[in-house]
Amino acid sequence: MIDESDLITRLQNTATKDAAFRELLQRYKERLYWHIRKIVIRHEDADDVLQNTFIKVHRSIDKFKGESKLFSWLYRIATNESITFINKNAKRLQITNEEHQNKAINNLAADVYFEGDAIQLKLQKAIATLPQKQQLVFNMRYFEEIKYKDMAEILETSEGALKSSYHIAVKKLETYLTSD
Repeated sequence: MIDESDLITRLQNTATKDAAFRELLQRYKERLYWHIRKIVIRHEDADDVLQNTFIKVHRSIDKFKGESKLFSWLYRIATNESITFINKNAKRLQITNEEHQNKAINNLAADVYFEGDAIQLKLQKAIATLPQKQQLVFNMRYFEEIKYKDMAEILETSEGALKSSYHIAVKKLETYLTSD
């Protein structure tokens, strides 16, 4: 596997862009899918957002200046596309983002692509009760094991703020999961 700077150079060269883009897809498609899926919940929605993410990446790769890692840039685009998707859907349905998330979570058990058990479903419901930023931070740290340094680059905030958000999210989840 070639290093990131070589891939970027090939992506920004018209002669090698298509082959490099196929490699980019191969390298990041699955990780981005699961990142998006944790945000938008439904498989079909995650597929749509992933496609939009890669379209945006393809159109704007020439503007990538390398001020962050390619991985961070891709995650930032995927995160923003996911949030935009939720906002547009909630607006179209004339409901709040929280109601949209709750609706997606409530339909999760019926999703043929959801392979979780009752405990995993309860955890997803608990995560859905968190504010959006805490959901992002929790999912990225707990499930994807992204370092705070990389997360700070992706979400464009400080490591300290992320650590605080994660800590608060964990406390809220513990409370939710132990109250019954």
